[in-house]
Amino acid sequence: MSSLESLDIAGKRIFLRCDLNVPLKDGVITDDGRIRASLPTINFLLKGGASLVIGAHLGRPKGEVKPELSLAPVALRLSELLGRPVIFAGSNPAEQATSLSAGEILLLENLRFTAAETSKDEVERAEFAKELASLADGYVGDGFGAVHRKHASVFDLPALLPHAPGFLVSAEVEVLKKLTQDPQRPYGVILGGAKVSDKIGVISNLLEKVNVLAIGGGMVFTFLAAQGKNIGKSMVEVDSIPVVKELIARAEVLGVDLRLPSDIVTARAFAADSPATIVGVDDISSDQMGLDIGPESALDFASAISQCKTVFWNGPMGVFEFPAFAEGTRVVAKALTEVSGMTVVGGGDSAAAVRLLGFSDSDFGYISTGGGASLEYLEGKALPGLTALGL
Repeated sequence: MSSLESLDIAGKRIFLRCDLNVPLKDGVITDDGRIRASLPTINFLLKGGASLVIGAHLGRPKGEVKPELSLAPVALRLSELLGRPVIFAGSNPAEQATSLSAGEILLLENLRFTAAETSKDEVERAEFAKELASLADGYVGDGFGAVHRKHASVFDLPALLPHAPGFLVSAEVEVLKKLTQDPQRPYGVILGGAKVSDKIGVISNLLEKVNVLAIGGGMVFTFLAAQGKNIGKSMVEVDSIPVVKELIARAEVLGVDLRLPSDIVTARAFAADSPATIVGVDDISSDQMGLDIGPESALDFASAISQCKTVFWNGPMGVFEFPAFAEGTRVVAKALTEVSGMTVVGGGDSAAAVRLLGFSDSDFGYISTGGGASLEYLEGKALPGLTALGL
């Protein structure tokens, strides 16, 4: 396996695949954490005398050019953070790439504007990968948030150029190995977010490894429904109820401390100004929907976390963007900051939540940049982008 330090970069054009998939609101970046996470690799390559062609994606434009998903705001923010110009690709990126001098940076437009980037047709992806390969002399994969995707710039392109993982990808893999191979115990996992179907695989795999598993967020209502509880208008995946029942039974057999909420913060509507009511899990009325775990549950989860030496957290406990329904997530985040052992915040909405709620990255052991990629790794799957880099 090639390392970034051993890759020949002096005087070379390096194609750097980053994860710059940042949240935008009205064209303004609301959390630049993923851009900042790319800086160590970018600075190393520049210091080593390389010029950079940076490729990344934003959102899911599905092969269409969507102005609201342009990487133009990212180019501006990256320039500010680096303190040097970042050229944003125009109509002829090949010509722009060829004219780059050492220390210069070209950021390509959203790679997913090209349908071939995400195509399931290997020939289409291979052709696009050849186009991208013509822009550079070497490849560095540092977009951890996309390594679970078999996309042209992630999977096909590395095979065409001398390649190495960036510092971010290497760090992410090192952390995930610690979570999967020999974690310090007790080992606790907190899972939230909207859909339980996205996390059934990882829950199933983790049941064999963890001591404590706490479930919150929208996905918890499928668990409560599986227990026969009335969940009102709360989010539920009916098709997943049978497998959730099996997971609950397996947790009991394996001796896993499965923690589900005892109280819920409900509202009549999914809206920031909808009046919040705290009820027990057996008392959710038919005209209410659950939007956060309740205060009793948040303290219970925090207590369980405090006993652990290793904690992985993926997915907010409620609709943290609405202040009335953010407390469960805040209490869990605060508990993680007080754990004496290893704590990992598993990317995506979890990372955005802790920053929005006033925590800094340094409050946690590690904040992952890739929620989906982290989960698939923990599920035991081979990730195409890591395989392509020899990891």
